[in-house]
Amino acid sequence: MNKYTVAASTLALALSALGGAAQAEYPEKPVEFVVPWPPGDLEDVLTRMIAEDFSAEYGVPTAVVNKPGGGGGPFPGAIEVANAPADGYTIGSFIAAVPTVGPQLGIPQLDPDPFVPVGNFLTYPFVIATSGDAPYDDIEGLAAHAQDNDVVLGHFGAPLVPTQVTLGLAKDKGFAFASDAAFDALDCNTLASGDVDVVNTTLQLILPCLDDIKVLASIGSERIPLTPDTPTVAELAPDLNVALWNGLFVPKDTPQDVRDKIAAVAEKTVKSERAQQLAGETGAQVYWQPADEVAAQIEQDIETLGRIKTMLSK
Repeated sequence: MNKYTVAASTLALALSALGGAAQAEYPEKPVEFVVPWPPGDLEDVLTRMIAEDFSAEYGVPTAVVNKPGGGGGPFPGAIEVANAPADGYTIGSFIAAVPTVGPQLGIPQLDPDPFVPVGNFLTYPFVIATSGDAPYDDIEGLAAHAQDNDVVLGHFGAPLVPTQVTLGLAKDKGFAFASDAAFDALDCNTLASGDVDVVNTTLQLILPCLDDIKVLASIGSERIPLTPDTPTVAELAPDLNVALWNGLFVPKDTPQDVRDKIAAVAEKTVKSERAQQLAGETGAQVYWQPADEVAAQIEQDIETLGRIKTMLSK
């Protein structure tokens, strides 16, 4: 074999090795799902279901990593996903605020929006609630009470969608909260402790004490089956109609075939009997909304939040 044959053979082997590496099929190593909240709420439970099914489908380890923001909402967790390689090995499980509010907060990693949706899988049963011994039973009663009394609001973060909707509703009803505070978790203990008078939180977190509190309104266009007599914010103030969803997101340059594989598993999971049972138990809407529809939903939500911002600035 002469030197030219040897060189050609060596080159062919090298190209073959490179081609093999380039064609390695996703996924081939552990995949991480980032939930920017503490464990236990609906987005966390459903993301864990998706992660389990992803591992079973593709034979790779998965992990759900909770990255709460210390009262600062989901944005530290979102930044971690934004900084990750666009290869499908770091997936964000995000609420609406990440793509709708995140780019407006002056955080370089989130402006412009660095994410592309894989699909939405959850609409929260989000509520405005107070303790059972509060001297009012509905939003109108809260508005009257707040005229002569200081009322403190607890929320997940001032710029987040449910907080803005709650503040907009107060403005529409002619009152303002005396103060407000952000929490990583808003549950039965938050109200029982007396730290705040009113919370906006997911129904999941206050289910254990639902009989001992008052749900004043739900946020969204449809009443929650578990609280059918409670009006929605959309009924009370139609201009504040906004959905509170959660979906899977990846960095924008993530290949389409990778996104498709993530979406295929997630859609199968949320349509499963166990996911739909969770929906029935919590009053949540659990479904699959494909990426193109999510993109349109984001644009619509940005418009609604713009109206709320204008309302609050007056």
